[in-house]
Amino acid sequence: MIELRNLERSYKTGHMETWVLRRVNLTIQPWEFITIMGPSGAGKSSLLNVLGMLDDQWRGEFEFDEETVHRMNRKQRADLARRRIGMVFQSYHLLDDLTVAENIDLPLSYKDIPRTDRQGLVADTLDRFNIVGKKDLYPHQLSGGQQQLVGIARAMIHKPALLLADEPTGNLQSKQAKEIMEMFRQLNEEGTTIVQVTHSEANAAYGTRTIELRDGWVHSDTAGEVADTAEEVRP
Repeated sequence: MIELRNLERSYKTGHMETWVLRRVNLTIQPWEFITIMGPSGAGKSSLLNVLGMLDDQWRGEFEFDEETVHRMNRKQRADLARRRIGMVFQSYHLLDDLTVAENIDLPLSYKDIPRTDRQGLVADTLDRFNIVGKKDLYPHQLSGGQQQLVGIARAMIHKPALLLADEPTGNLQSKQAKEIMEMFRQLNEEGTTIVQVTHSEANAAYGTRTIELRDGWVHSDTAGEVADTAEEVRP
């Protein structure tokens, strides 16, 4: 699904150049559930922003489902992301002038789905996340945990081909966090590729592969270990 080749990202401050991603080569297969881990400043969120096509100041090659992202302009990338990608942000990124129901409906508005069908999907999602009573409220009227639930619901409602999640359960109670991770697992089993950034070992255990970043470099990737194990058990 995704192929990154020699991907790099840096920021310039005056005459100084600070690197946050260095020569990242990464292949992500359809249906994988990948966890990205590493210390603060390792480049985890930067990599997620590149995968979500929110950042276009990187260098290298990026292919998404046989589409050449590094040759697209900003509008083409945004259109592709809206159609194929769902993203759970650490800072929610809800639209302040839209209600909870309208925020959740937003990804559906980019697709050719009849309004009545969209209303039904939103109603089902509100019920699934136990936030029916919040549907007419605005983000500023919600707690941090409630805003996080709305952000997750918005990312999941259109069953994206790729779901990206940056510390998706950081503001949730342990019971809610477990329920969300079970939803992610189910979505993955239904065909959605998932890439999550987390410091939580419990959340990482839901994934099928773990990539560790350090100082912008890929320090380790369990994909090789999985392949070696498969080779060992192969008759």
